[in-house]
Amino acid sequence: MDSQLTLFTETIPITAKFPSTRYQGSKQKFVDWIWQCIKDIPFYTVLDAFGGTGCVSYKMKEEDKKVTYNDILPFNSIIGKALVENDDTFLSDDDIEYILKPHCNVLYPNFIERTFQDIYFTEEENHWLDIVSTNIRLMNDEYKQALAYFALFQSCIIKRPYNLFHRKNLYVRLQDVKRSFGNKKTWDTPFEVHFRKFAKEANDAVFEGKNKCISINNDIFDIDAKYDLVYIDTPYINENGVGVDYADFYHFLNGLADYDNWNEHIDYKSKHLRLIRKPNVWNDQNNIYQAFEKLFEKFSDSILVISYRSNGIPTINDLTTLLINMGKDVKIYQSNEIKYVLSSKVSNEILIVAK
Repeated sequence: MDSQLTLFTETIPITAKFPSTRYQGSKQKFVDWIWQCIKDIPFYTVLDAFGGTGCVSYKMKEEDKKVTYNDILPFNSIIGKALVENDDTFLSDDDIEYILKPHCNVLYPNFIERTFQDIYFTEEENHWLDIVSTNIRLMNDEYKQALAYFALFQSCIIKRPYNLFHRKNLYVRLQDVKRSFGNKKTWDTPFEVHFRKFAKEANDAVFEGKNKCISINNDIFDIDAKYDLVYIDTPYINENGVGVDYADFYHFLNGLADYDNWNEHIDYKSKHLRLIRKPNVWNDQNNIYQAFEKLFEKFSDSILVISYRSNGIPTINDLTTLLINMGKDVKIYQSNEIKYVLSSKVSNEILIVAK
């Protein structure tokens, strides 16, 4: 009698977990809601056009989609490489120890210590940043390097008032006064402690996707590939014409990501030594309508999924009209009300789905 061998394949559940994040505009609290709105739409390839924290790309990877994470900010694209593109690389204990200790055979620069005195961090902390960022640059594995940068970026953010780099305000941390906001204990926790915590979170987030995902660093209008679905989460301009300038909020992290050339890109006329500003249509209320029109036309053959806010410029009606005039079938979903950080107004998170 012939015997027949039957092979059974077992689906192993993903136990990885997306790390904590403190970025302005993060969609982490909405990502499961976003997925519920689109999960019944057939699609395979996804472009996360303004990837930010990477939480939406990460969710799509979990759902077996072939994801291209994109963000114009270099430090964000590094995070995309660590958490989305990376399938199987982790930081070992030895890697972490190497990163955190000075080495006698390395001549360490002191650019941060010399340049950013009394702006964001203490002199001792600036010295630590020079050493650790140099050690990360000396690593020869791009995914380990990306994971280490993630831990460094998050460590810098958590030690900042408002989690931002938009002001010269180290004094807020150091003043001995009664505080109605912030977490002085977190601010004063050593960088090394934060780094170890976020390195573990980064490692815990790594998993192998069913399809190969990639992270890129492009202006959205320079991307020519075709995708089944394009997820769009641009910076917002509110009804008062005030936009969110992520490049200014997180310029210090972009500097860390390009340490060797940092000096060439600083606006030395600014008190907080931001990077020289570049024109950004997504912060320009006079041209943002045309930018959306151009973006929708560029990806008109794709399913478009747009995260937006109820009080944004252009209005929801403006965007919907644009999409309908392109022949799209549009559905609008509305979340519960939420008050955003640094905003005095309550607005609704909106999802526009155009097929």
